[in-house]
Amino acid sequence: MQHDIQITPKIVEEHGLTAEEYSLIVETLGREPNITELGVFSVMWSEHCSYKSSRVHLKNFPTDGSQVLMGPGENAGIVDIGDGLGVVFKMESHNHPSFIEPYQGAATGVGGIMRDIFTMGARPIANLNSLRFGAIDAPRMSYLVKGVVAGIGGYGNTMGIPTVGGEVCFNKCFNGNILVNAMTVGLIDAMKIYSGKASGDGNPVIYVGSKTGRGGIHGATMASDEFDETSDEKRPTVQVGDPFTEKLLLEACLELMSSDAVIGIQDMGAAGLTCATFEMAQRGQSGMQVDLNKVPLREEGMSPYEIMLSESQERMLMVVTKGREEEVKRIFEKWDLNCAVIGYVTYDGMVRITKDDKVVVELPVSPVVKNAPIYERPLEEPKWLKKLQEGLNINDIQVPDDLNDVLIKLISSPNLACKAWVWQQYDHMVMTNTAVLPGSDAAVIRIKPYISSNIAETTKRDKGFNKGIAVTTDCNSRYCYLDPRMGAQLAVAEAARNLACVGAKPLAITDCLNFGNPEKPEIMWQFVSAIEGMSEACRQFETPVISGNVSFYNETKGNAIYPSPVVGMVGLLDDVDKTCTAWWKDEGDVTILLGRNEVELGGSEYLELIHGKTEGFPPSLNFQREKAVQKVCRIGITSGFIKSAHDVSEGGLAIALMESSLLRPNGLIGANIELEDNIRADALLFGETPSRIIISVDKEHVDTMLKIAKEEGALATKIGFVGGRLFNINNYISIELSDLHSRWSKALKNILEK
Repeated sequence: MQHDIQITPKIVEEHGLTAEEYSLIVETLGREPNITELGVFSVMWSEHCSYKSSRVHLKNFPTDGSQVLMGPGENAGIVDIGDGLGVVFKMESHNHPSFIEPYQGAATGVGGIMRDIFTMGARPIANLNSLRFGAIDAPRMSYLVKGVVAGIGGYGNTMGIPTVGGEVCFNKCFNGNILVNAMTVGLIDAMKIYSGKASGDGNPVIYVGSKTGRGGIHGATMASDEFDETSDEKRPTVQVGDPFTEKLLLEACLELMSSDAVIGIQDMGAAGLTCATFEMAQRGQSGMQVDLNKVPLREEGMSPYEIMLSESQERMLMVVTKGREEEVKRIFEKWDLNCAVIGYVTYDGMVRITKDDKVVVELPVSPVVKNAPIYERPLEEPKWLKKLQEGLNINDIQVPDDLNDVLIKLISSPNLACKAWVWQQYDHMVMTNTAVLPGSDAAVIRIKPYISSNIAETTKRDKGFNKGIAVTTDCNSRYCYLDPRMGAQLAVAEAARNLACVGAKPLAITDCLNFGNPEKPEIMWQFVSAIEGMSEACRQFETPVISGNVSFYNETKGNAIYPSPVVGMVGLLDDVDKTCTAWWKDEGDVTILLGRNEVELGGSEYLELIHGKTEGFPPSLNFQREKAVQKVCRIGITSGFIKSAHDVSEGGLAIALMESSLLRPNGLIGANIELEDNIRADALLFGETPSRIIISVDKEHVDTMLKIAKEEGALATKIGFVGGRLFNINNYISIELSDLHSRWSKALKNILEK
């Protein structure tokens, strides 16, 4: 694009700006912007970068707590885990790029979130993800699943960062718009936290990493629009990742950060050099002068517009102390990376960009970053929702005669089948820190404080340090479709329950809020309701929201996805050796149900798969009951009484009990379960009432666990014994374990390879 292109209403519209927004730009500047400046505003004022439809509501999240070292507003959030250490984590979406080009879309999503973590000064130690696909037999869906999984594995494995957990769900509402949410967790010296700020008049601005090309131009704008029949034309906006370069960039940045040369550093992610320059200047209450002739380029003839808006991967922008430039160059040259001084910090609150000695951008920092219009968009409860909620009459649902057949159908479906096909493509043991592997309720990472040169020496393991962190991602999109407030509460509760099942105490959450078009009142109602529910749950569990991402416009041809406010939660174990897994351990152990069974079938996998109905209310959540069950589980694990713990969620009690038999890595063990059958059989077996955990203990610890539960106000019921080669529940279900395992373990692979 040429610098002197005349700005027309059509060009403004092509940049995703309304006529009113353009008028505000002209009013702010007191003049018309040039085409490069218009490009700057288009990405900085996009929904993806400015949060103009969500910011007014996000402020209602609880973000404070004694454990919070860094809350929202930086590249990632940080919680204190003691001994001079912090855990850094964040989740972000890469939905639209992954639908267009699944391998590179997912790969660059992983690369981008890892850069957000090591930009803070942390070493990444674990990746997770939350994936939503359409109906497995929908056009392109098998291709999308395979491409996304391969992209996540290809980038994370090459980086040497384990992918330790996540979730994979399928529903036809995602046929035209899949969700790929990536989360990274890192470890940091709590005394050496870096911010993405530019300060110190005259301090050099340094570009490091890969060269800039034309990849990803207007990626942020694409992420702020719906899909339609022209989506394939957007393929050029998908970036191409290079994990080998990112590994070098990680090591070089951490080496430099071990010195005191760095003042501020930021990933050039969404909106590329534009976002990095303006946001760093805003955080430092400063300005910046940049010469585009000094930016390393991989393509000839790139215009200022293209350089500023490129989203080429594996690039960072940093500000260092004046006089330390050669030191920085030596480190990055050692790691065979580009390093160029491209400008300096100013204190006049302006960003000036030049090329060929001509000023191509001259904009005030604060209006570009802070003055994007904030919309308090209208809200309206969907007219169809009450009918959907109240349309379920449980008495009209007939209990199937053959419950064995129901169980087999459920475990053979994509949502409840074994997901080993997915996580076996990820290296989850690299770095040798993974103490609880994929397959249990949460992953557990052993903390080795000496893994990075910038971690405090005082926390070495020879001083008795033996901590671990537990991590999980959770959300039931169907629940959120039927009741977004309750669905969001249930997502937080399940994440906390998953951590309790490995013995960890929850610390904080990150989120990835995936919704449709916010310009539709029904979508904004879903969004605000979900924030209200998530906020209430976070206050109850004392898990503040310390980072996150909003992804709007997840629609294709006007059809929105189910609202999906995904929760990523981190918890702490004081002793990583006192943890637990989901599967039975020994013949003769006693099984105990913590919590109570209710008749709740609304929004369940059983109701949709067996009866073809997505309706009713999702299960209800009682916070006191939930917290009591979780506390009993944690006490039992840390005291050494509980040998296995597994939460009841999708698929209900029968699925959770079955998984406790089938997940066992060293030989299957069956179970004989006798449940009180005072409620209808399908609700007892497949209802998804929350606040339930199945534990197993030695016979000698049964009374102790029942006593602990009573003292904490949690219902606990002995329900059977571990042992044998059959899976039995009352007179409802009796199946050979080998048959169950064969169907469950192969189902997803067989479906994808048809």
